[in-house]
Amino acid sequence: MTAPEYYVEAGAAACDMFDAAERQRRAAFRRDVDRERYTAAHIGLRRLLGAYLGQDPAAVVLGRELCPLCPEPHGRPCVPGSDLHFSLSHSGDLVLFAFGPTPVGIDVELLPDIAQTDDVATTLHPRERAELAALGADSAARQAAFGRCWCRKEAYFKGTGTGLAVPIDGTYVGTGLRPGDVPGWRLTDVTVSQGYAAAVAYAHGE
Repeated sequence: MTAPEYYVEAGAAACDMFDAAERQRRAAFRRDVDRERYTAAHIGLRRLLGAYLGQDPAAVVLGRELCPLCPEPHGRPCVPGSDLHFSLSHSGDLVLFAFGPTPVGIDVELLPDIAQTDDVATTLHPRERAELAALGADSAARQAAFGRCWCRKEAYFKGTGTGLAVPIDGTYVGTGLRPGDVPGWRLTDVTVSQGYAAAVAYAHGE
């Protein structure tokens, strides 16, 4: 099946499989490629959730938990009434999913250029900024280290349900090959295509 044929099939399937909120979000994308990526990612999510829950993908009800920072329902995505936790992330041509019995977050990102890396790095934890600075003029190493760090943070904040509404510099996750220790959570880097970074975070009771 060629890419155009796939996207036509995906778009048609979305009309029947998606709920009103998904259709509204899908329609809001101005670029066809963004709409197609969103469509493919959410069809994949619904099919996987349906398989885990033993439901028709179109019958899966998607919702939001209460935000841990306020009493509004814009926390972690959820299936109301189910104890299955999940997370979705897509960037460029990649989409990743995570599922588990405890809160989980996943993130994948295209590595930014070095100017963006150095600009956003100013928002990181002081130890993370120092680690990046120690890499000196090696821009490729700084980009890779920043990508690891940012995906770990995004995954963790998705898992907690706060998103980036909390100070980015308040939690140390590290920029090196081994993620930092975050109490109550396990952070793991995910191997993905060159030019991307990815990480998953999940809550544990140890």
